[in-house]
Amino acid sequence: MEQYDVVVAGGGMVGAATALGLAQQGLTVAVIEGKAPQAFHPEQPMDLRVSAISPNSVALLMRLGAWDSILQMRLCPFKRLETWEHPECRTRFSADEMNLDRLGYIVENRILQLGLWQQFDDYPNLSLLCPTRMTTATRVEAQYCIELDDGRKLKTKLLVGADGANSQVRQQAGIGITAWDYRQHCMLINVETALPQQDITWQMFTPRGPRSFLPLPGHQGSLVWYDSPKRIKQLSAMTPEQLQEQISAHFPAELGEFKVLNHGSFPLTRRHAQHYYQPGVVLLGDAAHTINPLAGQGVNLGFKDVDVLLHEIERAGKAWAEPKVLKAYEFRRRPDNLLMQSGMDFFYTTFSNSLLPIKLLRNAGLKLAEHTGPVKKQVLKYAMGM
Repeated sequence: MEQYDVVVAGGGMVGAATALGLAQQGLTVAVIEGKAPQAFHPEQPMDLRVSAISPNSVALLMRLGAWDSILQMRLCPFKRLETWEHPECRTRFSADEMNLDRLGYIVENRILQLGLWQQFDDYPNLSLLCPTRMTTATRVEAQYCIELDDGRKLKTKLLVGADGANSQVRQQAGIGITAWDYRQHCMLINVETALPQQDITWQMFTPRGPRSFLPLPGHQGSLVWYDSPKRIKQLSAMTPEQLQEQISAHFPAELGEFKVLNHGSFPLTRRHAQHYYQPGVVLLGDAAHTINPLAGQGVNLGFKDVDVLLHEIERAGKAWAEPKVLKAYEFRRRPDNLLMQSGMDFFYTTFSNSLLPIKLLRNAGLKLAEHTGPVKKQVLKYAMGM
């Protein structure tokens, strides 16, 4: 049986960052992952899954040594953000207002994962077990015994669940979740745009759900279309030409001329683990919480989890595996994650209501928010993790 200080289930963005950070602290770490990310080539089409990376997340990636690798692949910095329902009632954010070079970056999730994986070889105390999956995890005395589908057996003081929204670690540990379905699906559509709009991300609210634009490198962009499962199913079955007609009819003029390149969809569900830890087990990222992707904060919240867990483990010294360390992590992260989840739900519900008084009120609110400088800055600072 192979012995490790920490076993991380899930080698995605959050799991890979956790493993690197713990390896930097000198712990022996194993990462279990079922599938390696596809290698990067500049001529590849853009992936559908992208994230808006905040300065706080960039700082973590720099500390882990992964940011330079990501910069050498591809990403798109953005300086401006706009949100509106009525075109005359907009809230605008800009990097110049914050005395920053940029508000953040749009990066493909796979590129983030690859940038982290490329650092693994620098740590002889970090083992990547891929492709393989965990089949069972059993608490035996003060350690977890883990069986893999390739027959290997591991023993560890701490099992980290970074294995996504349907976390097997969470299920094996018997940690329940609070969850509900938003009764909406989200369609992602990669497009090529005639207009150069690589420095701005925008979002327009409609009674059926938001319509968003995220800039990608090279006159490309990611459109996000929220709607009923039935409507998204209809759109998904269309030819690129039919889909292009629908986008032209339902997206704002800001988009300009465009060509559909690729698309996919997924359901919207909110989940929150009832606990983030048990003795010997801790949950991070989507395994602990999923959020409405309205503001693109999902991966940033996951990276905040990583940041705090690494800090608490380092601060604990030789007592790093004690439950009190995991308790301190949950104490710091749960309220922030809950606040962001609730804030996104409030925003989402408010803008889904078509009653005229509420519609007038929210548009007035957006117009007012545009002129409340200090408050607007604080909201943006919080979203950026500053």
